[in-house]
Parts: sequence; structure tokens; C-alpha cells
Amino acid sequence: MVNARNVERRTILKAAGATAATLGLAATTGCGGDGGASTDGTVTIRYAWWGAEDRAQRINKTIALFEKKYPKIKVKTDFQPYLDFWKKFNTQASGGNPPDVFQNAIGFLRKYDAKNVLLDLGEQVEAGNLRMDGFRAGLEKFGEIDGKLLGVPVGSNSMSLVIDKPVYTRAGVKPEQGWTWDEFDAAMKKIRDRTGRAGDSGMYGVMYLYDLYLRQNGKAFFTEDGLGFTEADLTDWWTKAEKGVKDGVYADPKKVAQIKPKSAVAAELAGGEFTWDNFTVRYTAEGKSEYGLAPIPTTDGKKTGQYLGSLMLSASKRTQHPKEVAQFIDFMVHDPEVAKIMGYDRGVPATQAQYDAYKPTDEVNKAIAAYEESLVQAGVLEPITPHPNGADICESAFLRIAEELALGKRSVDEAVKQFFTESKTALGT
Repeated sequence: MVNARNVERRTILKAAGATAATLGLAATTGCGGDGGASTDGTVTIRYAWWGAEDRAQRINKTIALFEKKYPKIKVKTDFQPYLDFWKKFNTQASGGNPPDVFQNAIGFLRKYDAKNVLLDLGEQVEAGNLRMDGFRAGLEKFGEIDGKLLGVPVGSNSMSLVIDKPVYTRAGVKPEQGWTWDEFDAAMKKIRDRTGRAGDSGMYGVMYLYDLYLRQNGKAFFTEDGLGFTEADLTDWWTKAEKGVKDGVYADPKKVAQIKPKSAVAAELAGGEFTWDNFTVRYTAEGKSEYGLAPIPTTDGKKTGQYLGSLMLSASKRTQHPKEVAQFIDFMVHDPEVAKIMGYDRGVPATQAQYDAYKPTDEVNKAIAAYEESLVQAGVLEPITPHPNGADICESAFLRIAEELALGKRSVDEAVKQFFTESKTALGT
């Protein structure tokens, strides 16, 4: 589940959509020559991630804890906004100088594995330097690709429907687990007619929502080696999105574009929108209303197609310190104090120990935890579909072309043909 406003947080899912692939750090000790080792046996590893200054401050605090526990391992850091991060990483990876350990997302695993960039961490698990037990809801499998452990989850999120609760109340709409798309459509009309507001911000470019819709119908956005849907499928989806705008049940895309980066929900253009559950924090900061999380509509009243997505930590195959990198990853995903510092910044903690260690006190984060618990209890979570090499380029194309369609720069037929043309090139199909 992903849109342009949220591209910096993606993962996943999506995650949620952007460009290139696999990360970068400033040239520091830890590369070339002595491999980052000093005369007293201290080694230096390089760690890079994407995010804003607040995330950097939190991560630096966790690194201080790690260096206290492992005084012979020093960590050099670098962070960038999402797009800048991947541009820099791509350059470093191409030059044979990627960071030792870095934040990653599922859309990049096969891409950088194919480029021989990613370290298979399975050997470090066997050596006892990295624990893969104690993860929530099957997340320990999230970074496994073709029998290799290429990433370790640090947090989880899932697609959700964020709603303006007073608007839904005024409209007399109460979404419940298992509601159908027909019921959702009827709810959008009620919100429009009873509150004078569009029901939803629009679904043109929410790729990860479309993935759930496809999964509900026995398909998926991606297969292991390509796209899992047809031009006719996408034509139907985008035609419905276009009709929703014309009918006033989805917000005017031009107005949505004008108020960015503020969300359409916080700007009171729409009663809700589909996004990752851990992004809920932004709405309280941006808007004046009370916001909540509602279930994903279904095709058959049961299957939502949902999975837990996650940001991950991956390692470079070129690192000269695989043991120390594994110890670093292990600390970051298991240590309870790390969870208390990071909170839900990168999603709900992936391991049970960290999940139990951080108990949010604010209503927004408590709602996020409750939402993910409800998904587990409802039994709707499934494994994520593997992303092929080139998935990141497809995602970026989907986001861009969907926006062009929404703004009237392309017809539905033109948009669909353009997306499939670019995707076939990216995927080599």
C-alpha cells in the first residue's frame, strides 16, 4: 500500500513508490585498505538509511547503546531522504563501495541480489551471530528470497483505511471487518451526500491497495518474474477510479495535488484514504479532526489480501566484517531498549521482545498496535508476493502515470498502455 506523499516512508511495503535501489554512505573509515580495523582490534562498520532528522536522532541513540555493548565495534552513519538515498546507494553499489549495513525494502531485494550486492545472512544465523526467532506473525520470512536471507525486518505495517471519524459518524457509516467493496462504494456516496465531502482521496496511484484487490481475486501485482495482472484488469481499476472522481465520491485530483504534501483527509477534501497503518501519526499532526483506522474492503466478505510489510536491514556482500554486521542487526531487531527509543518510527516492532518493550501511551500509536493485532486475530494475513528484479521501476512508473491520468494528461487506455510498456522493459519480459 503507497502514494506520493508517503514515498519517503515506503517499503512496501509500499512500501509503498519510487526509483533506484540499495543505499549509500559517505566515504568513511570501513572501506578499502585496512577494512575499518584499528591496531587495537576495533572495527568500523558503515550504516546508512533513509528518513528525516527525527529518525536520525533516534537511530543515533540506538547506536550509542550498541557501541556501549560492543566497544570494539564503531558505527559510521549516513542518512538521506528516500529518493536521494537510493540514488547515492546505487552509485556506491555500482562502484563496489556500498555501506556495510543499510535500511532496505522488499522491492529492492531481487534487484540487488542479481547485482551481487547483498550478503546472504544465513551463515551468520548458523554461526550464532544473528537470531531469527521471536519475530511476530511470520515476519522472519519476509527477507527470504530464493532460499537466501537478504534482509531482516525491523518493523511491520499493513495497508489500512484512515478515516476522519466525525465525518464517518455524521454520514452514518460504520466500517467493520469483512465489509465488501459494494458496501464501501455505498459508504462513499453517503459521505458525499450527507457531509458534502468526497468519501475518499482517490485510488488512482495507491499501488499496494491495488495489489490487495488483485490478491482478493486470485491474482497479485507482482509474480516472481513479472506482473500478475493484465491490461484489462488495470483498465477496469483506473476506469472505476476515474468514474469515482466524476461522481464526486473521490476527491478532485487537482485539489489534492495543490495541497500536497498535506493529505487530502487532513485538508478536509476527503473522508478517508488508503495508506500504511503506521502513517496515521501524520494525520493528527496535520489536521484538526479525530482520525482512526478502518478495515480493508473485501470482494467476498472474508479475504482482504493483506500481509505485514516491513522495512529491513540488509548487509553488503563486500563487507569485511560480516560477524560484526550480524551482531549489529541482531541488536537492532531484538534489544528492548532499541524499541523504547524507536517507537513506531519504522513500523510496529518486528520481534515480540521489542513489541512488548514499547507500549505506546498516545491514542494514535495505540490504535496502530490494536489494528495490527486485529489483523492477526481475524486471520486475514497472508505471505507477501515476491517482488521481481525491476519492481522498483514498475512502482515508480505506476505512481507517475497514475498521477498523469488523474490530472487529465492521459486517457485510461493511454495510461494503461504506457505502464505496461515501461514495466515490460523494466522486467525484461
